Amino acid sequence: MSKVIDGKKISLEIKNKLKDEVEKLKVKPKLVVISVGDDAASKVYVGQKEKAAVYIGIEYLHMHYDMISDDDLIKEINKLNDDKSVDGIIVQLPLPKGMDEKRIVNSIVSDKDVDGLTYLNAGLLLNNKESLVSCTPKGIMKLLKEYHVNISGANAVVVGRSILVGKPIANLLLNADATVTLCHSKTNNLDKITKKADILIAAIGKKHFITRDMVRRGSIIIDVGINRVDGKLYGDVDYDNVYDKVSLITPVPGGVGPMTVVMLMENVLKAYKMHNNI
Repeated sequence: MSKVIDGKKISLEIKNKLKDEVEKLKVKPKLVVISVGDDAASKVYVGQKEKAAVYIGIEYLHMHYDMISDDDLIKEINKLNDDKSVDGIIVQLPLPKGMDEKRIVNSIVSDKDVDGLTYLNAGLLLNNKESLVSCTPKGIMKLLKEYHVNISGANAVVVGRSILVGKPIANLLLNADATVTLCHSKTNNLDKITKKADILIAAIGKKHFITRDMVRRGSIIIDVGINRVDGKLYGDVDYDNVYDKVSLITPVPGGVGPMTVVMLMENVLKAYKMHNNI
């Protein structure tokens, strides 16, 4: 059996299920993506979201601004909050320097926050209540489930404490009864902690930061890192040197990445169902 967790394959299966479901709806779900400035990576991610939405049959609108003030952007978001035809709103991050990302993201009403980043959705997740969950962590949990990984009682170590990945995945693992250690840049003796992990999730954004001597034999490795170096993509894990030591591992690219986009689409459909009492 292959050790590689195939995010492309799983994401396509989910995409096709969502497509079948959306085809049966008279009124299609609608997603609005807002971007500001000219961040090159953001353009790629926005394009991926559009491609997935079009494939599934979700109505898609991209609102781009070269420059806009925080107040004016929040006014536009409030119009979308009030628009009953809109089911999901996301603000593509990062925003240009000087913009207040937290204030802007939190101006999205929680039932349209398909990125799961508002304080309300983060608080619901923390309390193990039904919510729209951040897409990358949601995708990781889906991959673990598809590969029949027993999370309950497992020793899970998360390296990275971002609000996008580290904190929400730690909460999701806790909610699934794992014993969770959340590590970060100030953690002492990191390698001693990672060596004890049954499930190790690397989400720090440093090429090949997790090396062979930091992982336990037979462990499961989820690599969230996307590091562009000289036009090539690398994960946070030294994949080639770690591969023979682990039982399951996600590649970069083709592991967690495809799941993030499809989980966004799943969240849009979930929000649509909430709005229409389905």
